[in-house]
Amino acid sequence: METSIESIREQLEALEVKMTAAVNDHQSLIQSIHPEQRDSARNLLHYLVLRSEDIRSLQEALHIAGLSSLASAESHIHSQVQSVLQRLGKKYHPEDKEICDFAFSSQKISSNSQQLFGEKKSKQTPYIMVTFDRSFADNYAFIKSLLQNGMNVARINCAHDDEATWSGMINQVKKASRQTGIGCKIYMDLAGPKIRTRILSKGHKKGQVKITKGQMVWLAEDAADFGEEDIVISPGEKGIIKKLKKGDRVYIDDGKVKGVVEKIKNNAAGIRLIRTQEKGKIKEAKGINFPDTKLEIPSLTEYDKQCLPFICENADMVGYSFLRSKADLEQLQDLLLKLSPTPTHLIMKIETPEAVSNLPALLYQGMRFPVAGVMIARGDLAVEIGFERMGEIQDEILWICEAAHMPVVWATQVLESLNKSGLATRSEITDAAHAAKAECVMINKGEHTVEVIETLNDLLGRMGSHRIKKRYIFRPLNIARDFLAKKQQAELETV
Repeated sequence: METSIESIREQLEALEVKMTAAVNDHQSLIQSIHPEQRDSARNLLHYLVLRSEDIRSLQEALHIAGLSSLASAESHIHSQVQSVLQRLGKKYHPEDKEICDFAFSSQKISSNSQQLFGEKKSKQTPYIMVTFDRSFADNYAFIKSLLQNGMNVARINCAHDDEATWSGMINQVKKASRQTGIGCKIYMDLAGPKIRTRILSKGHKKGQVKITKGQMVWLAEDAADFGEEDIVISPGEKGIIKKLKKGDRVYIDDGKVKGVVEKIKNNAAGIRLIRTQEKGKIKEAKGINFPDTKLEIPSLTEYDKQCLPFICENADMVGYSFLRSKADLEQLQDLLLKLSPTPTHLIMKIETPEAVSNLPALLYQGMRFPVAGVMIARGDLAVEIGFERMGEIQDEILWICEAAHMPVVWATQVLESLNKSGLATRSEITDAAHAAKAECVMINKGEHTVEVIETLNDLLGRMGSHRIKKRYIFRPLNIARDFLAKKQQAELETV
């Protein structure tokens, strides 16, 4: 049934009342935010109010009436509601008009992105972040080529190498930047807790063990109570095994190996394997995920704390790995402020279910600094929440971050096949196109990194002419123009 204009107006006015009340109820939170972020903080509250309601019927009615359905207004949602209400006859005093309108929010997201990732030539394409490895420290020509082909940010993972190697990489980037006149920001990832496989089985060779589907393997901190035939693996961090319960899922090597806890005995957990990778092996130093287990492991390790002085002195951004809560983020912020009154910019890596659930609280805590960003770390996140939910969750993160005017880095396995083999799959081209919704795209190291950057710039440039974030824009389509031109020509020929 078609909804009346009066009913539409009443529903929108009720939403506006709730938005205003939410800001009034959260004044202490707003005041805790950095002054430069307070307008963004209010807009995020407005958006959270909207998304706590089911407005699908209202949206349909708005669309039928030829009005904005509020579907692409994350960054300025209260202003959009007010604009629709004005079209329906409501009058506003100038002081009641929302400051965070389309123009303000667009400029704010652009400004925040520029503060984090620097200047770039094209406004249509996201920034490109490239992951470095130790070989880059002695390869000036390659780093120069990366810059010339579109790299904007160099990523160094503190889980690997040491300060001497990191310094070598950074010096090469700065040298290439000076020589080419092309700016490049330095981003450094904290390692976080190292929950990785350590093979304890007696007599294992080459840091790996063979496995088969249906087999039982054991998680333990030592192999003293096990025999030669038992497969025993340590998770690398103490305190994990005692938290496991029967039925808890365990994923190894980015989810390639899946098991379920079947037995608990003597500080060990028996894992029944229900999925194994094609080669049937578990190797050393592969990640382990426990999506059903509440772990009490600090997100910020002692090693991370030791890395912070170097990061603050040499990097423009620091990535916080495996953070879960507002308290985790507050701890790192306090440490950064002790090292510098103008600390390195923070990038919050969303890669745990807790971080997804706590995303609004994390964003508000991040807003205590003048600018911050978010990385959708899709590798661990997909394993933790389930691959089937990844498409939904990554969009939800994008929407909420846009409402906070928080720049987003789209990360993990972007054009991975192209990077490794020189040939992209069809599905990963589609995935890379989706990355145009983010402000920055991260690619891993590989044999074909330059080709990946070139492909991304081409692909994202094309998508940028069709879409800004999730708002579609209509440039002329050749398909449409060609049809009409041919039709017109045919009619002329028949005259």
